[in-house]
Amino acid sequence: MNPKLPLLLTLIFISITASAQDKPCPTASKFGPDDQIGNVNYITPTKTLAASKLVTTGKTYRLAIETNKDTPAYPPRTFAVTITQPGQTAGGSLGPTKTTYNDDLIVGWAGIGTQLDGLGHIGIDGLYYNCNKAADFAMTDGLKKLGVEHVPAIATRGVLLDMVGYFNTDIVKEGTAFNRAEIEGAMKRQGIKSIEKATWCCSTRVG
Repeated sequence: MNPKLPLLLTLIFISITASAQDKPCPTASKFGPDDQIGNVNYITPTKTLAASKLVTTGKTYRLAIETNKDTPAYPPRTFAVTITQPGQTAGGSLGPTKTTYNDDLIVGWAGIGTQLDGLGHIGIDGLYYNCNKAADFAMTDGLKKLGVEHVPAIATRGVLLDMVGYFNTDIVKEGTAFNRAEIEGAMKRQGIKSIEKATWCCSTRVG
């Protein structure tokens, strides 16, 4: 055997290993290794102040929907609420004021209805935002990183995309994907040329 061959193979192995280690993580954040909120970093006090100056009529819009047993949900998610009257068995009341009250017992999934998903919600083959691996932060009792508790209060310019109008239907069919082509198509339909950084963009959807 050529005595130089083992050394050559070792150098090739080291080179391949170094190359693999140098490969950038596809989910790395532009805001640094400790970032957990992504583009929300763009929402600065200056942007919030600028957004407040866009208000002209003061009209408000309800974007949330009621969450109940009939709310469309991605399988296997379900939702049920039971109204109880704790400590009021057989028509009883509480204390000298004879207080009565209703309370809610919920059995269901949090991911139903109007919601804000944290960056720990969706990953690719176990790899999540900013190079976080599921095995390192997804625990049975909760996510140790990338949860919605890290998302600050959001007050910025908003753009509502009417996907129902874009698809020309009364209800968007379950499972319909809103990819770049659909989003840009809805923008064009509404005369929106671009969506700047620090703008909160949302769309109408079901499920």
